[in-house]
Amino acid sequence: MDDRSSTASNMSESSNEKSWDPRLMRADTLIGENVYNRDGIELGEIKDIMLNVHAGTIAYAVLSFGGFLGIGDKLFAVPWKALKPDDVYKRFIFDMDKERLESAPGFDKDKWPDMADPVWQNEVHSYYGIKPYKEPLDTPDISYDDTPYTARPTDKTAPKSDIGSERVR
Repeated sequence: MDDRSSTASNMSESSNEKSWDPRLMRADTLIGENVYNRDGIELGEIKDIMLNVHAGTIAYAVLSFGGFLGIGDKLFAVPWKALKPDDVYKRFIFDMDKERLESAPGFDKDKWPDMADPVWQNEVHSYYGIKPYKEPLDTPDISYDDTPYTARPTDKTAPKSDIGSERVR
């Protein structure tokens, strides 16, 4: 890992040695990192990360696999939750056999899928056995009145045709 992933708070006061702390890392330190499986076999390299800007989280790590010198590489969007930090070797572990990764849904570097497409997300998440992430209910594209914090409680005494027909403003 690059020294830029460390912060001043990770520095030991008794030495100038920096420690690897994967809880908080700069995004540019992730790009180029190799990913290994549990057997220590290199699976690929992180080429990019995809952010869920509404949730404020990393949604996918885009791994490059195969090819030679960048030619013929296949890209894979792997759910971020599938990668686990390895504190001993300072790398990321992806619990996947190389053969299974070869047949995973991938894409060409010049033709990326629409990663916001729910059908695509379900296909990728089910392939890797990772539960799909959920958008928060109060994202900026939902009006404030429609969030669970401002929604009008259901009135059990009102006739069924009136329930939910009014909005509290």
